[in-house]
Amino acid sequence: MHDINQLTGRQIAAARALLGLSQTELAEQASISAPTLRRMEASTGHASGYVNNVIAVRQALESAGISFLADGETVDGGPGVRLRQAG
Repeated sequence: MHDINQLTGRQIAAARALLGLSQTELAEQASISAPTLRRMEASTGHASGYVNNVIAVRQALESAGISFLADGETVDGGPGVRLRQAG
């Protein structure tokens, strides 16, 4: 997934859960406030917020090993996340 506009609040929350991070921890890693991250995750559909904040969250998650899957990228479905294997 390459289009930042396709990232959803549910993907952010799922990715954070896969990594075992709290909202505060991810917000710190992305250099945004925890309330900003909460609003992004609460978004129905695409993640809401300033584009630079969404990009910062995405980069923090990808740096930690998350891959984002676009809607239709897999046989069964919608947007998702995957934890990349180390190595």
